[in-house]
Amino acid sequence: MSIPADDVPVPARVRELAGAARLTPAWRNGLGGLTFRTDDGRYIKWGPLDLETSMAAESERLAWAAAWVRVPEVLEQGSDDTHEWLVTRALPGESAAAPRWTADAATAVRAVGEGLRALHDALPVEACPWSWQVPDRVANARRRGVAVPEALRQGPSVDRLVVCHGDPCCPNTLLADDGRWTGHVDLGALGVADRWADIAVAAMSTEWNYGPGWADALVAAYGVEPDRERMAYYRDLWNAT
Repeated sequence: MSIPADDVPVPARVRELAGAARLTPAWRNGLGGLTFRTDDGRYIKWGPLDLETSMAAESERLAWAAAWVRVPEVLEQGSDDTHEWLVTRALPGESAAAPRWTADAATAVRAVGEGLRALHDALPVEACPWSWQVPDRVANARRRGVAVPEALRQGPSVDRLVVCHGDPCCPNTLLADDGRWTGHVDLGALGVADRWADIAVAAMSTEWNYGPGWADALVAAYGVEPDRERMAYYRDLWNAT
C-alpha cells in the first residue's frame, strides 16, 4: 500500500462520483484499488471486486460501528461486473502514515496503539454480527484458493475477545494535528476475534511505516505486555491469508 503520485489516472466511475469536485489521490492498495480525496469533504474508494472482503461489507460495518466509535459516514456504495466503490464523508485528521507522522514515529505509534485499544474497549462483542476468528479466516482463504499451512489452522487460546478492526495497519488510524488519534478507516473485515489478532498486525505494520524497533512501543501504548507467542501466530496467519 502506498500514497500514489498526483498524476494517477482517474477511473471513469470515480470521476462520475466526484461530480464537479477536484480529486487528489490519497491511497493505492496492493490489489490496484485507489482512494481519492475530494475538495468537498469526501473520500471515494474504488477497486476490483475481491473475495477476501468487499466495500458492501465495509459499508455495513461502518454503519454498525458508528454508534460507538468515530468512523467515516457512508454516503454511497455500489458495484458493477468488475469493480466496486464506496463514498464516505471525510473525518478530521490525517493518516498515521502521512509524511508528517512517518517523520514523528513516536507520536504516531503511540496514537495507533491508544486508538486500537479505544476501539476494542468501545465496540460491544455481544452485539457484533460478524466474526474474524481463526476458523472463519481460514475458510475465507480456502474459498480464495489459498492453502493455509496446517500449523496455522488452529490458533492459540483466546486471551480476550473483542470486536477487531480487521485491518489494523497503522495507515488506518487517523491523527489530529496534536498527535492524538481521531478515528478509524477501512473496516471491511471488522469482526469478533482475539484482541491479539489486531495487536500483532498493528505492531508488525510499524516496521513497514516507521522502520524497525517500534512494535513493542505500540503494544505498550495499547496497554499490555507483549505476548510473543500470540503475536508470532497472528503475524504468520496474516501473512498466510
